Amino acid sequence: MTLEDGSVLVTGGTRGIGKAIALRLASEGATRIALGYLRNDKAAEAAADEIRAAGAEPILVRGNVASEKVVAEFASHGPYAAVVHNAATGVIKPALETEDKHWDWTLNANARALLSLARACAPDMPSGSSIVAVSSLGAQRVLENYVLVGTSKAALESVVRYLAVELSPRGIPRQRRLGGCRRDRGAGSLPESRADAQRGKDTHSRRAAWSSPNDVAGAVAFLCSPDADMLRGHTLIMDGGYSLLA
Repeated sequence: MTLEDGSVLVTGGTRGIGKAIALRLASEGATRIALGYLRNDKAAEAAADEIRAAGAEPILVRGNVASEKVVAEFASHGPYAAVVHNAATGVIKPALETEDKHWDWTLNANARALLSLARACAPDMPSGSSIVAVSSLGAQRVLENYVLVGTSKAALESVVRYLAVELSPRGIPRQRRLGGCRRDRGAGSLPESRADAQRGKDTHSRRAAWSSPNDVAGAVAFLCSPDADMLRGHTLIMDGGYSLLA
């Protein structure tokens, strides 16, 4: 199906990459967009204004995406033509300095939340709908102090593979986008961004390893379109060729 006149959900959708995705899906014809965010009300209201200006109705959902209450609220605004799990958080520490509470916080928001969203939203999603999850190169490569986030993203990718198989009979393609190197508010503090800055000049992209929010939004729009119907549980890497190098 297309996004025309449909509703979509974007977690972490009020800033940076998430907002770019939401605005792009509005330009593709989505008329209602549920925007998940954690706590920044000012940024959320500003994003909602931009969504309205783009011709779509924004629905703001505040709270931790790993919360049962928040997931239920998301589901109440469906059915969705597309669900995009972009929200991400995590504790950046060396492995031996992490605590169980850090593991629970990071894994629940980044990986378990996708499964919770699928359980809540997929039963009502029409045939041809899409679910897209934004991952990281840290799922496959070892980055400094990234053990918790990298592991959560690897788990996220595994969840998508299982959903791709189990939900295919419902006619709901499951795709995943492996978010490699990206430029976004606050991303400069992440180890993946620091590594990219050091090696960006060696990549095959004229813009080095940086992928912008609009780059990611374009890829997500493609994955939510009928043109991507044969992509199931797929990894799309956008890093300017960075990960091709040894």
